[in-house]
Amino acid sequence: MNKVHISIAIDGPAGAGKSTVAKKVAEKLKLEYIDTGAMYRAYTLKVLEKGLDPQNKSEVLSLIDDTEITFSNNHIYLDGEIVDDKIRENNVSKNVSYVSSYPEVRKKMVELQQKMAENNNVIMDGRDIGTVVLPNATHKFFITAKPEERGKRRYIELLEKNHDDLNLSEIIEDIKKRDEIDSTREESPLRIPDNAIVVDSTNLTIDEVVDLLIEFIKGDNKIVL
Repeated sequence: MNKVHISIAIDGPAGAGKSTVAKKVAEKLKLEYIDTGAMYRAYTLKVLEKGLDPQNKSEVLSLIDDTEITFSNNHIYLDGEIVDDKIRENNVSKNVSYVSSYPEVRKKMVELQQKMAENNNVIMDGRDIGTVVLPNATHKFFITAKPEERGKRRYIELLEKNHDDLNLSEIIEDIKKRDEIDSTREESPLRIPDNAIVVDSTNLTIDEVVDLLIEFIKGDNKIVL
C-alpha cells in the first residue's frame, strides 16, 4: 500500500483546545504543525503595536503588504521576531476576530497557509481550515466545548501566566462575543466542514481528545503512518 499525502484540518471556536491538540497529534504522528490562528494573532499584535484601530479596515490593511509571518522550530515569527507569548495576551484575544474578519487579511493568510502545505504532511487548526484552506484534507475534525468551559480554560491559562485583574464572567462573555463574530462574518465564517468528525471536548482532557483523533486517523485504511 502506498503512503499518501496527509493533511489534517482541525476547526472549532476559541478556547476549544485546537492548538494544543494539533501540536500533540503532530508530535505523535510526525507531521508539520501550522497554527493558522497564531498567524491572525500575530497580525493583530502588529496592528495593536502600531497603535492602529482593529475595527478600522483601512488602518488594518495598511500593513498587509509589509508583514512577514513564518514558523520555525515550533516558534512563530512576526517580521523576524519570536512572538509566541505576545500573541496570547488578552488584548490580542479581544481584537483578533475583528482583524481576521476582513477578506483581504484572510486571503493573504490563506495564501501563506496553502503554500506551507504544498509539499508537507501537515496538520492545521483554525476557523476555516476544512472549509477554505484545506477543503480536500484527508481528515477533518471540528473540536468544540461549551462557552463556560472554554472561558474557564482561558481564565486558568491567563492565571498561570500571572495576568492580573482577571474576571471569569468577562472572559466567558468575550468568548461568546468572539463566537458571534466568527460565525456571522461575511468572509469564511466558522462552520462545521462537510464530512468533519465533531468532537465535544467539554468533559474530555486534552490527551483524551488527542487519542480519539489518532484513533480515527489510524483507523483509516487509506493512510499508512
